Amino acid sequence: MTAVDRALLDLAVDLARQAGALTLEWFRSDRLGVEHKGDGTPVTVADRAAERFLRDELARHLPDDAVVGEEEADTAGSSGRTWIIDPIDGTKAFTHGVPLYCNLLAMEDEHGPAIGVINLPGLGETVYAGRGLGCFCNGDPARVSTTTALDQAYVSTCAWDDWDDAALGRIKATGAAMRTWGDGYGYALVATGRIDAMIDPTVARWDVAPMPVIIGEAGGRFSALDGEAGADRGSGIATNGALHDELLTVMAGGPR
Repeated sequence: MTAVDRALLDLAVDLARQAGALTLEWFRSDRLGVEHKGDGTPVTVADRAAERFLRDELARHLPDDAVVGEEEADTAGSSGRTWIIDPIDGTKAFTHGVPLYCNLLAMEDEHGPAIGVINLPGLGETVYAGRGLGCFCNGDPARVSTTTALDQAYVSTCAWDDWDDAALGRIKATGAAMRTWGDGYGYALVATGRIDAMIDPTVARWDVAPMPVIIGEAGGRFSALDGEAGADRGSGIATNGALHDELLTVMAGGPR
């Protein structure tokens, strides 16, 4: 495994934290206006400002890198590195004054997922990882849980809206404690061992781009619900590793 440059990880963490501080200027403010995109999802001036800040800073520091983001068109690059931005993951939480939203920043290179950052400005917490460098929470090493039984596990998701009723019933039948500590915060909880699994039946690439390296470096496993690796397959499941295959089977409706 080729370790990523530590300086790139440090830069990513610093930029994500600065973007988070920018969003706090509108958090719980009566100046915050909410619009809706064509797909019905909300977007705010804070989303757009945070993404523009990150794009400007990446262009200044790494002008040859490609950038993909939720709110603006893709920027091509020639370095072999691609940055993926979700300026506010959990915009609905943000617009309702709930401090569990986050800023997500990821980088992929010719070797695959390389850097992931989940910054939670409302909580003062940042979970981040670099390939071959480990996973950290505010500077301290982060590791997944050691839970091995589903009936002792905490399983979270962003929301129940996108769940198939049968799959939801199967997870419930395992005896797992089911919660909705959603969006990037749920993945941060898995990486730090505070919960055991996070399942999203429907996600966009930028929703989970940081998770393969964060969860992997924390000792867990991230995949799509078909078991394949990658953040671009339309779904996501992060676990401590020990529960991964069993949860995939349950979600697919197979025998446990």
